[in-house]
Amino acid sequence: MTSIKEDGDNSSLITWNDLRLIVESNKLSTLRRSPHNLRLYRQWTAETIQKHGSLINYLLAHRLPTHWGTPPFTPQSRTVFENTSDYFILLNDWPYGFTPNIQHMIIWTRTTIPTDSSTGDLTPESRVLIANFVKSHFTNRLGSERDSQVLWFKNWGSALSVADLDHVHVLVRDVEPALVEEWTSR
Repeated sequence: MTSIKEDGDNSSLITWNDLRLIVESNKLSTLRRSPHNLRLYRQWTAETIQKHGSLINYLLAHRLPTHWGTPPFTPQSRTVFENTSDYFILLNDWPYGFTPNIQHMIIWTRTTIPTDSSTGDLTPESRVLIANFVKSHFTNRLGSERDSQVLWFKNWGSALSVADLDHVHVLVRDVEPALVEEWTSR
């Protein structure tokens, strides 16, 4: 990891190789924000919950499609990512502490992503559905190094900051800003 100093805080940026190892081992609890950004995120979260009642209320009012309505959602398809009106891609407003060449997007979905009831982690079938979507929507849009430029994960358990709305994190490395803009503008 690369050491940095940010606003008086000693912190470490997560490199692509670090991130790849974290995602491959599913040790998502080791992802972190810089101390400064973590304080700002916690403050924003508390203020947002106080003003809107919950993070999901804020997202539905200000960031996600209005046609989604409110929970419980009625998706167009019971299969995640099958219908484009059931998911929405945004840049993460509060990304983890990654090196600057890493862009962090979130795919929000009103379709429930099946998880293992005993662990909370994704089912094997869900992993395949997500991997196929990420490959077709993101990875296949990149050049010859594309397989080494995209990672994805889904937080589970206590790491979920918005537990009532399924979402998948997609991370891309060394991608042109115009392509990220294309992915996140719908």
